[in-house]
Amino acid sequence: MPYALQSPYSYPYNNPACMRLAVKVVPKSSRNCVAGWMGDALKICVNAPPERGKANAAVEHMLATALGIAKERVRLVAGTASPRKMVEIDGLDETEVRSRLSAYLHSRSAR
Repeated sequence: MPYALQSPYSYPYNNPACMRLAVKVVPKSSRNCVAGWMGDALKICVNAPPERGKANAAVEHMLATALGIAKERVRLVAGTASPRKMVEIDGLDETEVRSRLSAYLHSRSAR
């Protein structure tokens, strides 16, 4: 049975224990932050340069921090050399990811 695309922020995937999320990365930024939604992708800014996987590792770390999960549960699965990437998140569904990101972004904007 084909998977239905539920929203522009999640992508069909055959593992119900994982969710895939599109991200737009801004390397060599002045600060590390999850900036918010940019169209169909989550914008993440990182200090790390885009060389030897440093920015990719920083993206995984920032997203895990924002979601309140272990870094090992966030994996970059596509776009290693591109600013547009696909990240796989283990153990959370789309509703939980969106809820946690919304709470994280709200807590950051209240500062």
